[in-house]
Amino acid sequence: MRLKKIFLIYSLIFSLSVYASDLYAFTQDHPGINSVSATEDPHNTEEGDENEAFDPREFIFDHISDSHEWHIFTTPDGHHVSIYLPVIVYSKSKGLNVFSSKHLAHGHEYRGFIIMNEGDLEGDIVEVDDEGIVNEKNLPLDLSITKNVAAMFVVAILLLWLFIALARSYRKTGISEPKGLQGFLEPVVLFVRDDIAIPNLGEEKYEKYMPYLLTVFFFILLNNLMGLIPVFPGGANVTGNIAVTFTLAAFTMIIINFNGGRGYWQHIFNTPGVPWWLKIPLPLMPIVELIGVIAKPFALMVRLFANITAGHIIVLSLVGLIFIFQSVAFAPISIIMVLFMDFIEILVAFLQAYIFTLLSALFIGLAVREEH
Repeated sequence: MRLKKIFLIYSLIFSLSVYASDLYAFTQDHPGINSVSATEDPHNTEEGDENEAFDPREFIFDHISDSHEWHIFTTPDGHHVSIYLPVIVYSKSKGLNVFSSKHLAHGHEYRGFIIMNEGDLEGDIVEVDDEGIVNEKNLPLDLSITKNVAAMFVVAILLLWLFIALARSYRKTGISEPKGLQGFLEPVVLFVRDDIAIPNLGEEKYEKYMPYLLTVFFFILLNNLMGLIPVFPGGANVTGNIAVTFTLAAFTMIIINFNGGRGYWQHIFNTPGVPWWLKIPLPLMPIVELIGVIAKPFALMVRLFANITAGHIIVLSLVGLIFIFQSVAFAPISIIMVLFMDFIEILVAFLQAYIFTLLSALFIGLAVREEH
């Protein structure tokens, strides 16, 4: 009961801070609409082009998409305060180029490179000639450290700090009486071991895959929670980036297929109990099973990506409703709805980390199990 109360209090404080940060970040990015009167007519487009300029779609996708800078806030005079990240591009004509993204910010050109702000290449770094024409046939190889990449470095450093501290704590106190950080993390580690790894992998094989399962669980969980905080060092939509979830799912797929036993491959190419004509002259079952090999990690990838992205879109949409209706009177309704969604997103952050780890353990367990 005490833990439940602590969790509820923490969730409320976290949700309030997230809402305040969302609203602050929004008003800093749109200084022209900081003062919205309840008496203003939302249909009056003759006064104030600043209100008319608000585009909720642009606002939402600007916050959930990746970028080459980490935006902090915008001053009332329109000056952007950002952390500019390294740009690393290789071009056939210009070779390797390394410089700060500050040179490309806000549509500027530098060394013949620009960041596209429209079209199919929006957000990509492209090469242009002296006349400003984009060379779409020879796009440069972009190895830049974007906001999502930088956020993953931050999470990796936090995880290293947490678990190195946990290991030192075990050396000092042992495993009998966990205290401090050890007492906070140990129940989560035991939960992954006892409720995820052992039931799906068995007591004989679970230890081999525990490092991967723990890494995936804490990596997804911490990125989910950091993504709920729209101010630095949060605000990066890491697990809402399909490239990240694709990579995580690919690791699971590699582990499944490289560790799959004889029974796993026999079930794919020579499924027991299936008529021979569905396996040899008309190989429908092997085709279906091979599709399943890809479908399992694909489901992992899409589930995590869709749930996290949808949550961010809903929260940002609810914050933007205040400025869409251009009425302070709508603020209390927005606050209630956003706080409710923040509670849901905290739950989803834990739930998606649990589901991804659980299904990974389940799929690995199905592949490595031995026939009796």
